[in-house]
Amino acid sequence: MASAFPPFYFYNSKRPGKDSREKRAQTPQTNPDTDQILKPQINQIARRKKNQSFLVERNSVLLARALSSYVERGSMKDALHLFENMRHCDTFIWNVMIRGFVDNGLFWDAVSFYHRMEFEGVRGDNFTYPFVIKACGGLCEMVEGKRVHGKVIKSGLDSDVYIGNSLIIMYAKMGCIESAEKVFRDMPVRDLVSWNSMISGYVSVGDGWRSLSCFHEMQACDIKPDRFSVIGILGACSLEGFLRIGEVIHCQVIRSRLELDVMVQTSLVDMYGKCGNMDYAERLFDQITDKSIVAWNAMVGGYALNAQSFESFAFVRKMLEVGKLRPDLITMINLLPSCAQLEAILLGKSVHGFAIRHGFLPHMVLETGLVDIYGRWGKLKAAECLFGQMNEKNLISWNAMIASYMQNRENRKAMALFQDLCDKTLKPDATTIATILPAFAELASLREAEQIHGYVTKSRLDSNTFVSNSIVYMYGKCGNLLRSREIFDRMTFKDVISWNMIIMAYAIHGFGRVSIELFSKMREKGFEPNGSTFVSLLSSCSVSGLVKEGWEYFNSMTRDYNITPGIAHYGCILDLIGRTRNLDHAKNFILEMPPAPTARIWGSLLTSSRNKGDIELAEIAAEHIFSLEHNNTGCYVLLSNMYAEAGRWEDVERIRSLMKKEGLEKSVGCSAVDLSSKTFRFVNQDRSHIESNMIYDVLDIVSKKIGEDIYVHSLTKFRPSDLEKKRTSSPKSHSVRLALCFGLISTAIGNPVLVRKNIRICEACHRFAKRISEITKREIIVSDSKIFHHFNGGHCSCGDYW
Repeated sequence: MASAFPPFYFYNSKRPGKDSREKRAQTPQTNPDTDQILKPQINQIARRKKNQSFLVERNSVLLARALSSYVERGSMKDALHLFENMRHCDTFIWNVMIRGFVDNGLFWDAVSFYHRMEFEGVRGDNFTYPFVIKACGGLCEMVEGKRVHGKVIKSGLDSDVYIGNSLIIMYAKMGCIESAEKVFRDMPVRDLVSWNSMISGYVSVGDGWRSLSCFHEMQACDIKPDRFSVIGILGACSLEGFLRIGEVIHCQVIRSRLELDVMVQTSLVDMYGKCGNMDYAERLFDQITDKSIVAWNAMVGGYALNAQSFESFAFVRKMLEVGKLRPDLITMINLLPSCAQLEAILLGKSVHGFAIRHGFLPHMVLETGLVDIYGRWGKLKAAECLFGQMNEKNLISWNAMIASYMQNRENRKAMALFQDLCDKTLKPDATTIATILPAFAELASLREAEQIHGYVTKSRLDSNTFVSNSIVYMYGKCGNLLRSREIFDRMTFKDVISWNMIIMAYAIHGFGRVSIELFSKMREKGFEPNGSTFVSLLSSCSVSGLVKEGWEYFNSMTRDYNITPGIAHYGCILDLIGRTRNLDHAKNFILEMPPAPTARIWGSLLTSSRNKGDIELAEIAAEHIFSLEHNNTGCYVLLSNMYAEAGRWEDVERIRSLMKKEGLEKSVGCSAVDLSSKTFRFVNQDRSHIESNMIYDVLDIVSKKIGEDIYVHSLTKFRPSDLEKKRTSSPKSHSVRLALCFGLISTAIGNPVLVRKNIRICEACHRFAKRISEITKREIIVSDSKIFHHFNGGHCSCGDYW
């Protein structure tokens, strides 16, 4: 029976073989009618998908452009809202956001966004890290900056020149110039920005020398400086005061045709001003066609730095009237030195008030400057208030406050603040140490002086000349003159201040001949003496009684060195005249001296009057002192003692009443002896020491041996009602004697005994120390409020005049 349907091979002219069947089985069969229907639909779907892909791509581009637009306008809130609604964010989008935060000063947000980017698995590229590094620099976040630096190295991007430049700028901004230098040296390729960053980086940390060296190295590499190179190197010249090098750079500016660049012109004005050539600075300033506030500020600052205070204020007025510019924050900072130089408290307060009214405060630099000038003017409470209110303090701020305490003789407060600083994360620098060491010199024991010296050595600041100068003076004031000389001789680099300090160290110890020898050596070494040198030299002549030599050096100041004597020099000469006991000459010398006499000058005359017993002249001197310093306790006490010795008891009571009215009290005498790691202090009639019985036994034995009758001396000058009181406060119970006896029994035989006393040693105790040195054959050293007394063989280095 035939099949109802024809076999499928009837469609072909030949019968298919096996291969044909297999091929047919593998190839899907389609209906021609179905293909005509489906093909248009498939093509339509493909076109639709392609269009959707194009739209998505186009939308991403449009969104990225919109995001960039928001960022460029500073609308970070809108940019962030758009970012959060974007479905796909690649590295470029993240970079746009991070850059926006950085450009708008939102450094914390930039760093946070970077961390979020890492958390979401988006990898940063060579455009990401420069912005993140800049944000770390803006925050001064060293830890975060180093962490990002480590990520850069791990990502293999540390050879990228742009990232390297960003790292240099970041490290330099945070004061880590060594790290910046390492990045710079490790860079395989450096461009002009790399060199400029290092030049400016050295300037930012105050190292003009290395900045100049870097500039010369750049030129040796045939890299042509641009405007930023010139601005940086001019800053280095300004920093170091290198006028000649600055002039060479100026010539290069002219050859490079950069002299019409406003920023370069302003930098030249600043350089000439800071290097002391204000005439040329003003000439260049007049050539600037479009003067900005920066140029005006450079002139104001230049006048202030060159002690032309009135000109600096006049230039501010000119800036207001001619330049039609209002003073800004930098103007206020530049005016502060002028206020300090003029000692114009009202002007300084006006600057302070202007800064408050115009919203310039709080600002760390301006506040630090105000602390400094208030401290110089003696307005310590105002300085303390400002310092306490500062939201942000750097090391310069701390140094300014410590210096304010030192200038106002608040040594203990200065030392306490220094201790607070040491407890902070900030590390004291050479300026801090050089500022605080005089406080240790005035108050500290020799043991404490050795401790601070150890700290300086450990901090590697002992090679600093300024610090070494202060250490030389500190040891001299603390009584270890040999150690002071040892450090001076060991100094690699000495300046004129170094010589001044060692000369003064020998002066206060009464070794005038040695001071004169050191002055001669100083001149042989080619050092030119200054006013302070002659203060040290004349002091040594005064303390040692070298009258002829003192007059010779005083006259040579103007004759040989063109130095006008100041009030300190006249004070030393007055002490020399006092030694001759020619009080008429001393009085006439004061009346004829060019500068107005100060309390120190009249105090010298008072001392001379006391030594000669001239009460009438002493009263004249005291009257002048009280008109200048009504709270001078020492003057009251000395005058009262002179009245008592003369038996003028009504005058004694009058002086006591005046002291009570002024709220003044006589300083309590205190003497100290340093043994091993401990300081032992004694006051008059002190019996608190564990060895008191032995001390008083030794004192009695010594007093009898030297034949001293405590109660016979000058008893006729006292009223009977005061005899008993005088006995209880007799010299036998004075603190210096107790300290001396304790030193004799507590130190090895033959060793010197060093006693520190806070007030002037009395005549009786001075005689006692001389006799002790003669009997015991030991050197007795007593430092009082004025000088060191070296007692040897019954003689004192002061020549019995102090």
